[in-house]
Amino acid sequence: MTNQTKTAVVTGAGSGVGQATALRLLQAGWQVALVGRRETALQETVQLVGNFAAQAFIHACDITQPTAVATMATQILGKFGSVQVLVNAAGTNTAARSLEKLQLENYQHIVDTNLHGAYYCVAAFLPSMRHQQSGTIINIVSVAGKQASPKAGVAYVVSKFGQAGLTQAINAEERSNGIRACSIFPGDINTPILELRPAHPLPRPVNRCYSPKT
Repeated sequence: MTNQTKTAVVTGAGSGVGQATALRLLQAGWQVALVGRRETALQETVQLVGNFAAQAFIHACDITQPTAVATMATQILGKFGSVQVLVNAAGTNTAARSLEKLQLENYQHIVDTNLHGAYYCVAAFLPSMRHQQSGTIINIVSVAGKQASPKAGVAYVVSKFGQAGLTQAINAEERSNGIRACSIFPGDINTPILELRPAHPLPRPVNRCYSPKT
């Protein structure tokens, strides 16, 4: 890697916001590590970027598993040498999401993916960012991380409030190391996660949602 080349890690890069972010970075000349559970989905992302595919590095990883995340970070740093940006875009929800219907197993999976997975990735890349005295961490949160709503569901709300807190904690503790973090709080985005939404009498039209490319 040359000194002029910037490197990013993007989780959830197989679809939605993660995919759109990875594609934009690749097209801008970045080297990008694409992280997600399904290698086939990550390969589809690389196919979309055309001539910039050589700058992409695929790593299938279940970010809910801290050991797998540590291995992923070691391999990415071994390939690129350093990482300037980490984008935590992986996320999930469930259709049965109300307090009345939510099952413990689904609650744990949502929080493990949206919050714990983001933390594991932060913890894995912070040491190298401290060493280089620079780094940016971007957490794709949600308006559900500012205001609870039945539409989002309790597990999603808990995880997203936690993500917002993670961002604040990074800034409070790591600014002296040249590391900064930011939260992005989008509203509804037309991504596959919308398919998990329970039926509503008046569902919000998809054409009124944000596009992951915007």
